[in-house]
Amino acid sequence: MVEGRRLYGRAIESGLTPIVTFVSDDFDTTGETISVLPDVIDKASYRSRAEGLIGVFPQFEVDLGRIVLGSDPLVLMVENIEKPGNLGAMLRTAVAAGTDAVVAVGGSVDPFNPNVLRSSTGAIFSMPFAMTSWEQLGPWLEAMKVVATSPDATSSIWETDMSGPTALLIGAEHEGLSEEALSTASVTVTIPQATGTTDSLNASVAAGIVLFEAVRQRGGKR
Repeated sequence: MVEGRRLYGRAIESGLTPIVTFVSDDFDTTGETISVLPDVIDKASYRSRAEGLIGVFPQFEVDLGRIVLGSDPLVLMVENIEKPGNLGAMLRTAVAAGTDAVVAVGGSVDPFNPNVLRSSTGAIFSMPFAMTSWEQLGPWLEAMKVVATSPDATSSIWETDMSGPTALLIGAEHEGLSEEALSTASVTVTIPQATGTTDSLNASVAAGIVLFEAVRQRGGKR
């Protein structure tokens, strides 16, 4: 379910076709459209108010095979992300940074959760995204430098080369990265902080800092 004019428009722009669209006002829609009373839209909305429009789209595949990388990729990999808002914010930031793909590993949240869609502001529709396991990722990561984030690391992101083909690993706030994730890493890095009172950053904030440091090292453009 895609709610509101902005998300609906971005889904259409990305090439998705709705199964059906419910509207309570005069909107520019695609395909079968059913007019209903505003109260019906609001009752069906996950957010209680859907701005008069709800589109029902088929879920697209999110397997690893849908991602095709170039010669110098920058990939964001996230493990066991439980909060839909965090995954959505990471997708939105990944688009802003020009990231080539986002890959979720382990028990990460459903990417079609309404809060993922909303907090991504539609980035889920345009960013190449996949969900997979560490077993499947083994051969896929061989050509990349794998940079894992951990508050216990001794190297900082500022002194770590991320200018070549790179996969950045971000874990859940409470648990961090698993041993399996850390075992894949070429290097483990930390984000230096001003005080010792905060042992972790919000996962999406950490992803943004590391992504844009990699972009800076690559000349500021993607």
